[in-house]
Amino acid sequence: MELHSAGHRGGVVCAPHHDTVEAGRIILGDGGNAVEAMLAMAAAITVVYPHMNHLGGDAFWLIREPSGRVRAIMAAGPAGAMALPEYYSDHETIPPRGPLAALTVPGAVGGWKLAAEAAKANRGKFPLHALITPAIELARRGYRVTRSQAQLTAEHLAELKDVTGFAATFLVDGKPPEVGAVLRQDALIETLVQLGYQGFDDFYRGDIAREIAADLERIGSPITRDDLKNYEAKVAEPLRADLPLAVGYNTDAPTQGMVSLLILALFGRLGVKEAEGFDHIHGLVEATKRALRLRDRVVTDPDHLTYPLARCLEERFVAGEAMKIDRRKAARWPLGRGEGDTVWMGAADSTGLVVSYIQSLYWEFGSGCVLPRTGILMQNRGASFSLQAGALNRLAPGRLPFHTLNPALAILNDGRIMAYGCMGGDGQPQTQSAVFTRHVQFRQPLAQALDQPRWLLGRTWGATRTTLRLESRFDDGLIDALVDAGHDVEVLDEPYSDIMGHAGAVVLNKDGTCEGAHDPRADGGAAGV
Repeated sequence: MELHSAGHRGGVVCAPHHDTVEAGRIILGDGGNAVEAMLAMAAAITVVYPHMNHLGGDAFWLIREPSGRVRAIMAAGPAGAMALPEYYSDHETIPPRGPLAALTVPGAVGGWKLAAEAAKANRGKFPLHALITPAIELARRGYRVTRSQAQLTAEHLAELKDVTGFAATFLVDGKPPEVGAVLRQDALIETLVQLGYQGFDDFYRGDIAREIAADLERIGSPITRDDLKNYEAKVAEPLRADLPLAVGYNTDAPTQGMVSLLILALFGRLGVKEAEGFDHIHGLVEATKRALRLRDRVVTDPDHLTYPLARCLEERFVAGEAMKIDRRKAARWPLGRGEGDTVWMGAADSTGLVVSYIQSLYWEFGSGCVLPRTGILMQNRGASFSLQAGALNRLAPGRLPFHTLNPALAILNDGRIMAYGCMGGDGQPQTQSAVFTRHVQFRQPLAQALDQPRWLLGRTWGATRTTLRLESRFDDGLIDALVDAGHDVEVLDEPYSDIMGHAGAVVLNKDGTCEGAHDPRADGGAAGV
């Protein structure tokens, strides 16, 4: 699968797995639009990349319509009716694995329902079962385990092997699968078939919902049948920011979309002229610190915000924050909280539809719970809630958890439209800023912007401190300059590290041609028609 695909008149897609890319390309090739292609990919990737996402997760969409309007689909599920702090009285924090971690309603399929409506409104031609068919075929024949799935299964085996349904679904004779091993998610096949013919609403109010609720009750999750029945994803206005070379869009609370836009807005005020030098990397890292500090003070369930997050993107606020950035010295940095893995995918077509989509289970394999009757792997997004009284994201029934997920989209001043994004918790806004500044501000070709060495300010599982981790391809002189400025630098052994996430982008050019590219760190690519 090619990592870069350009000059297409019909449309283009990109994704972190090659079978998913092909599912989207087929839909475009048969006359489908970008939203239909994304629905096919969203379903397909749950089959072939289950360590990163599944039907039991959440998702967010940005859809740029041919009229020029940008809409968001917010498909995050709330905490279940029984998810009271008292339910966790024997715990200091919410367990990250097992039934007690599966405490929020899966929202992704609710988002698919709204996206299907958007596809039809934009002259979509396919019935749902046709869009789900690629996923069903992949599930029936079995999928080959990727390097990342094999590695992550081995790394997290101790905490996952005894969780309900995990071993039967994702282990081979009780052991992590080898790269290239063929696995089948048999129960998932019937669930996908049912969704294709009965519609996505069946997930919440039909036969699938009944089976989900029964299994959740059996394993001890606080999600009830009524929680599923009452869930609806929402269409919303996205956040927007006026940037030097574009208007940027991202999702509002409970996501950290504000962070991704604020980093670019702050960096735009620094006046950096050259790519890849100290001013570029240091400037983005320091902007990241300002944005993440603000996030940890204000971002929560939208019904509990102190003030609208759009205020954080107003010119006066951005100017004040930019003045606090030291152009030569690193600000002190505490430990961060943003863990998580996910998938980002993009699609564009010549009618003017451009889609930025992100879907996740939170941690790798989420809660680890695979529901036996439906084959659905449940997320552990609710582990981001706090059990402490007075906490910003205090656990309560019906409350939306904080989300690191955020899809990005930009209307560039030169007339192009760019959808882009990345997996990886706190790394998502950082990689978004790297890709955007390299391609848009410093005019690097799209594939080069995705290939360039990356950094991550943050902490991952097992780390005792927060460092600025750099891939080994950075220039020694730049690394020395960052250390001299006070950054706590850790140079990784790998030239291309999965820690940096899997990024991608699609671009609709002014002449109607489309271009897409995906990360060499992933297992996917880009393709068009």
